[in-house]
Amino acid sequence: MRLFETHAHLDLPDFEPDREALIEECFNSGIEYIINVGFNKETSLNSLDLAKKHLHIFSTVGFHPHDAMDFDAELVKRLAREKNVLAIGEVGLDFFRNLSPYSVQREVFANQALLAVDYDLPIVVHNREAHQECYKILKQAKAKDVVFHCFSGDIIFAQQVLDEGWMISFTGSITYANSKLEDVIRMMPNEQFMIETDCPYLPPHPHRGDRNSPLHLHLVAEKIAELREQTPDEIAEISFANAHRFFRVPPDPMKPQHHKGGKSSKSGNSAKANTAKVNKQKSEKRKNK
Repeated sequence: MRLFETHAHLDLPDFEPDREALIEECFNSGIEYIINVGFNKETSLNSLDLAKKHLHIFSTVGFHPHDAMDFDAELVKRLAREKNVLAIGEVGLDFFRNLSPYSVQREVFANQALLAVDYDLPIVVHNREAHQECYKILKQAKAKDVVFHCFSGDIIFAQQVLDEGWMISFTGSITYANSKLEDVIRMMPNEQFMIETDCPYLPPHPHRGDRNSPLHLHLVAEKIAELREQTPDEIAEISFANAHRFFRVPPDPMKPQHHKGGKSSKSGNSAKANTAKVNKQKSEKRKNK
């Protein structure tokens, strides 16, 4: 089973005792890529440092609604230019815990959504009991590439998100007995979902109470497969392809493409050249911001 962990926090102190050993085990167990997500100044910087140490780990930069009072726009702009940073996030609104004033949350989220659009980066959204507020801000920013991480909305909001062409991501919470996402999981199109652990948080059943890690990601795939009457391998492959496309993962320098001679080879080389040209233009655009 080939897996793509789209939302982890491996830089946190929870992983201090065995971080490098765990990362090695992840990559030896079928996980090919990990997106390590920042949510304030410290974690954004640490996520980038971690990504620079590991070829298949990439990072995000952003200020979570809980940390909105500490928002540093210049830091986000600086880190957004880094080649290892693939998204702005996690950013959004949290009207459940209310650790930052509503007005500050809205302003900071809107600012970061606009920065993501300016820098041509996807947005990883934290949304808790603020569905329509999040939707409104993203629409006003004209955001195109959006994923609602750890999706918690109902089927009506899910359809609203999907109609925009945005993505939905699921965590181990879907394995809990009180999960209400079965209908959302069954109705979502194949091309609009991803899977994550949000580790060290939200360990899936039967690991509740333990530290979560990417090693449990397969349990999320298996639960989705059960509900959609597909195989776990199918769900893993679909979610992998979706994540690879959404985050625009750069070519792996350790896995050069080998083509046979003939027209197909020429066509493939041309396509790669065009892709490289587009990526170069995007990179230059971000550096010039």
